[in-house]
Amino acid sequence: QVQLEESGGGLVQAGGSLRLSCAASGRIYSSSVMGWFRQAPGKEREFVALIRWNTGRTLFANSVKGRFTISKVSAENTVYLQMDSLKPEDTAVYYCARGSQFSSGPSEYPYWGQGTQVTVSS
Repeated sequence: QVQLEESGGGLVQAGGSLRLSCAASGRIYSSSVMGWFRQAPGKEREFVALIRWNTGRTLFANSVKGRFTISKVSAENTVYLQMDSLKPEDTAVYYCARGSQFSSGPSEYPYWGQGTQVTVSS
């Protein structure tokens, strides 16, 4: 059984940085894809970034490209989302998810964490 636990959220001023972590329990298959999504109040869940476990291939939403970085430490079964130059519009609950398709669609991810709140003040 796969469990995902996010941490690292908090309150930060615009222009600041945060690093989110997603610790996975259970085996992560080499072909797995780990994704980060976010959901702001009143909005649909949206794709942020993803990484293919075995190749390290990444994909980013246009809204975060150049500001966010996704990485993994295989030995720790952990995925990180480094968020720099944060903007108030980045405020949302951030979710970690695991799937097998290199896809930005939330429906492709059967396993989800509980989420961590990120608030960016102006």
